[in-house]
Amino acid sequence: MRSTHSDAEQKRADMAAYKPRVISLSKKPSQTFGFFLRLEQGEEGHLIRSLEMGGPAELAGMKDGDRIIRVNGTFVDGLSHSEVVELVKSSGASVTFHILDESTYKQAKAKGVNLSEPQNKANVVANGVAKGEQKPKLCYLVKSASGFEFSLFSSNDEQGLFMTEVSPGGVAYKAGVRAKDRLLEVNGENVEDCTHEQVVAKIKQAGNAIVFLLFDDNADKVCRSQYAKVGSRSATVKHLPHKPRLANLTKGPEGYGFMLREEPQQAGHFIKDIDRDSPAERAGLKEMDRLVAVDGKEVDNYSHEQVVEMFRQSGGECCLLVVDKETDQMYQLGKVSPIIFMEEMKDSNSPPSYTEVMNTATPAQPEEEEEDLKPKFCRMEKTPDGYGFHLNGIQGVFGQFIKEVVKGGAAERAGLEDDDMVVEVNGVNVEKSSHHEVVEMIRRSGNSLEMLVARKSVYEKLKAKGVVITRMLLGEEPKSEKPTAESPETSKKEIERPESPAEPERQRTPSVSSSSSAESIDERL
Repeated sequence: MRSTHSDAEQKRADMAAYKPRVISLSKKPSQTFGFFLRLEQGEEGHLIRSLEMGGPAELAGMKDGDRIIRVNGTFVDGLSHSEVVELVKSSGASVTFHILDESTYKQAKAKGVNLSEPQNKANVVANGVAKGEQKPKLCYLVKSASGFEFSLFSSNDEQGLFMTEVSPGGVAYKAGVRAKDRLLEVNGENVEDCTHEQVVAKIKQAGNAIVFLLFDDNADKVCRSQYAKVGSRSATVKHLPHKPRLANLTKGPEGYGFMLREEPQQAGHFIKDIDRDSPAERAGLKEMDRLVAVDGKEVDNYSHEQVVEMFRQSGGECCLLVVDKETDQMYQLGKVSPIIFMEEMKDSNSPPSYTEVMNTATPAQPEEEEEDLKPKFCRMEKTPDGYGFHLNGIQGVFGQFIKEVVKGGAAERAGLEDDDMVVEVNGVNVEKSSHHEVVEMIRRSGNSLEMLVARKSVYEKLKAKGVVITRMLLGEEPKSEKPTAESPETSKKEIERPESPAEPERQRTPSVSSSSSAESIDERL
């Protein structure tokens, strides 16, 4: 009996030590889950390989070499490759995996641990965000002829007021309000301890527009279980219809090209007198935009002289967060600073919407009636005048784009154009790299540079379709551009050749849809 008891305890200890991670992935119909499933000679299990950077699998935390133990609850460690592939494909747009990392899997196999036995519930990660770690949400409602199109109810079982009768397609629904959302604030004022009648009175007094801070049903339960207190500063702003804008400026010969003014009877610092074709105009600044932050620092409590000094100390490049009048009024109504827009971008697990960033950072470009949805591969040789382009980036935001391509320069001859989005530098994906990191990669490339780029409109359309942008979309091996005589004209921001040695190119795993190799079998999922 003692031996049996000891064996049972050891078994439970082994199971606890080899508890798998649970990852739920979702994708669009035209998208993949972003990894290859492989069987490899000399390796046990169903392996995760060739993760696509920024794909659902990579964002959710899958790693190269991870083993899939279960698919939608079905134990698959003993199934054939084709059976597991079919289980995943038949899941449609969402699938849940139980996964062990490579070393844990091998240890479990070496000890003879029975991985098929049921596990205790694990923390589920869905496309990179642990379920239950959601934020409260800010929602902006503008009354229609039918009102705000929701009702409030209270429950004897739970403290607080909750949303109900949210009309599908109505004002509240379009603003992000959902049934069972718990109401935390009305126009920046906490109402958690207010009665039903008091809150109704506040909503009626608000007039035609109102900002709610809400917790959805799942997030609310997590918050209550942790006895957490939240406010609008921690909220997501993704539902708000009016967006602050980020503008990245590089100082020109005549400065930034705008005046910073304080207006009578208006709090804040305002953009005025924007020069035509200046860095300010090209960055998308508008007359009477209110300046919220410079290089991530809020300026509301700074004097005019202090803000001007911040520009002087920026070294010729700065990132501005601004709001137009309509956006400013919406945030003021909710008594929350637009700086949380930038903070949410920094904290995001995935790159911000390039559609949103590029529409504000650069002038709109006319779309062609038909467009070939392919990236461009540009190979260029450095000349005494440099490569002949300006790399633009926004501090705290993923994504780099090309500006001020020198006419007749190496970049133009290689096919680079203004507003091209940079996808790869020397074979390395840089969509999630900072501006500084990309600049350093270019500097270390020596006298030749390879870039995979996409026109702004092409990039946005491919991302909207869920397509991962790689050289494979070109359909053939890109050809090199032959260097010719270089124009003496230089760009405003040349990327100089450094003294340091060239950075070695990252090795990339070839991506194919399937393989009939005797050594391995793989399938793109």
